[in-house]
Amino acid sequence: MSRQIDRRAFLRRGMVGAAALAVGPGLLAACSTGEPGSGGRPGPGSSPRSGGTLRAAFAGGGASETLDFFNGPSALDLVRARAWHGTLGNLDPSGPDGVRYGVLKGIDISDDLSTYTLHVRPGVRFTDGSRLTSADILHSLSTLAARSTLPVYRLAAANFDLAHAEADGDLKVVLPTLRPIADGRMILCQGNFLVVKDGTRSFRKGMPSCGPFRLTEFTAGQGSAFERYDDHVPHLDGLELRSIADSTARAGALTSGEIDFAHDLSPVTARTLDDHGKAEVVPTRSPYLVGLSFQMNMGVKPFDDPRVREAFKLAADREAMVKTVFYGNAEVGNDLPSMGFPDYAEGLPQRAHDPQRARALLKEAGADGIKVTLTTGPETPGMVELATLFVEDLKKAGVRASVRELPAGQLYADFPAYAALPLAGSYQMPIPALSAYQMSTAGGSPSAFGWKEPGTDALVAKARAERDKAEAGKLSTRAQRTRWEDGNQVLPVFKPNLNAQAKGVGGIRDDLFEQFPGFSRAWLA
Repeated sequence: MSRQIDRRAFLRRGMVGAAALAVGPGLLAACSTGEPGSGGRPGPGSSPRSGGTLRAAFAGGGASETLDFFNGPSALDLVRARAWHGTLGNLDPSGPDGVRYGVLKGIDISDDLSTYTLHVRPGVRFTDGSRLTSADILHSLSTLAARSTLPVYRLAAANFDLAHAEADGDLKVVLPTLRPIADGRMILCQGNFLVVKDGTRSFRKGMPSCGPFRLTEFTAGQGSAFERYDDHVPHLDGLELRSIADSTARAGALTSGEIDFAHDLSPVTARTLDDHGKAEVVPTRSPYLVGLSFQMNMGVKPFDDPRVREAFKLAADREAMVKTVFYGNAEVGNDLPSMGFPDYAEGLPQRAHDPQRARALLKEAGADGIKVTLTTGPETPGMVELATLFVEDLKKAGVRASVRELPAGQLYADFPAYAALPLAGSYQMPIPALSAYQMSTAGGSPSAFGWKEPGTDALVAKARAERDKAEAGKLSTRAQRTRWEDGNQVLPVFKPNLNAQAKGVGGIRDDLFEQFPGFSRAWLA
């Protein structure tokens, strides 16, 4: 893509494709073959080949999109960055350390859990020809990630003494821990800790990078274009990432042949693709399911009262949400994140739907008939629809509830303002439970919405410092029980990302980070 992206023309073509959804598969323009449900594996007559440009569409964040992924609020900001910059590693349950390393070749942990040594993979080069060294890792973690406003990047500073991190030659970084932790690899290798060159302060087209692709174009709210970086030797020659807020328009662009991959379609839109022969829905799999939740701010009334928080949890008709919004293609949640990961507390009882008990608790708390506004936005499909159903559930419990819907990409754009909301919609990235707590809840984090429980923090810290997995599991379950009993999160549903792709597209899942897909191993048959 050598010209500026013409968003209006592209959307006009995308809406033609949307019309094709209603007419039938005869108008589809995608031209590769493959078996339905193959998840991108080559079917009969198709196989990976080198070459071609893969075109993918995401919801994006409009004018707020940024190349500075350390402070970028939208999913597309991170997807773009993962194509452009090298990662420390990704979570990989099949890997020997539970991770797949990227620009690192390994991480050693001292016996007393006080020090992590990161071993840089020799020979990794930036696009300007310079070698990636320990100085680049230090800069990316200690300077950029540590100063990020996003909780996911603050995780490093919350666990490692970055002020005393140091290089040991060109290929080692020594990271002291702030307290003993055994799960530091899971923190550093979540797929979002990316590496830029030492000294980087601003992000722009043409800056040195060490990911699988070079950025050649970027227009916020429209899209970006990449060409392959031969040091990585990806299958693809090029990659285009397009910003299309509307789920139907993304699916229409796929079925009309304008794109090859559509990210995170709404359940309604995904169902229209079931009978199309040239495109397939490829949902993310457990544990890569997105938790949809509602955050109650314990710093403001009435959510400072545990009876009100319990009432809001009991008011949610979770089964109806799964059936109505997701047509049964989702999992009932139990007010805790990280379902499907080994450290998730499986043994807790499932929260019931009990509007009568909810009404009684509100009356007992002197909060019957309270008026609340639930602020949400279409940050991922299903968020607004779920909020609408939850508001109806609250009304049945006697709450005068309403929904305030913000435009796509705006819910998290001003994070301090978001964290001050009394009641807010949210979604949780699929990461292990202890990491999720540390990232968003421990120590009175802004994203904890007023939850400050040093006792639970201490339990989590003890679990994370325990090398014995069975004992760590017991401690983790105890900590999660306190959140289940007294916490301020209603998490009624875990949903897959309903991605869709043209037949003959493959390798996307091989990049591991399914919620924010990468294309380093993608191919076109």
